[in-house]
Amino acid sequence: MQIEKSTFDFLVQLKENNNREWFQDNKDSYEQAHANVIAFIEGIIKELSKIDPHINTDISAKKCLFRIYRDVRFSKNKDPYKSWFAAGISVDGRKLAGPEYYIHIEPEGTFIAVGYWRPEKQHLEAIRQEIDYSAEELFKALEKGGWKAEDMSGEDKLQRPPAGYAADNEHIELLKHRSFILHKNLSRKEMESPKALETVIKAYASMIPFKEFIHQAIDQ
Repeated sequence: MQIEKSTFDFLVQLKENNNREWFQDNKDSYEQAHANVIAFIEGIIKELSKIDPHINTDISAKKCLFRIYRDVRFSKNKDPYKSWFAAGISVDGRKLAGPEYYIHIEPEGTFIAVGYWRPEKQHLEAIRQEIDYSAEELFKALEKGGWKAEDMSGEDKLQRPPAGYAADNEHIELLKHRSFILHKNLSRKEMESPKALETVIKAYASMIPFKEFIHQAIDQ
């Protein structure tokens, strides 16, 4: 199972013609691309349900997929549509307050990710406490999948130590994180390959021990 060339072609054309008239004229192409992505997400859910007890086949792929329509009310970019597809996969579709799987499908920018973006306050405190008390467990979880602590996305970090933690804390750089994410970039060629689903699941599987560490930290 893969993302079809026609799906990527549609996204390329949408980026070049991001207006309502073009979109309406090419609604059939959108529907075909949308169906392809939904089928791919269904495949992900089915395969993840075999290796992650937090995922089951009752999860709706449609509820996982983010809308392609952009909210332009508070944005300088007034393009009405996103030029990518994206989905968050968890027991509550894309709305879970907890760790989840994410996939971003874009011709020159596809990537997958696992983790917890901007945890709720009590969850953030719990994750930091777990790292402070049991950082070795985090390192072991990462190592199981072939990852290291420095592989965690550092884009969403505090400049200063969080409240309650000293600047000389051994793990202060990890404690500064506001999101706890692992991600992997994938090429268009990989996503168009018949083995695309296998590639995605293999990468996700390497991140499951890290995801489980977060589940345990927030007791979820």
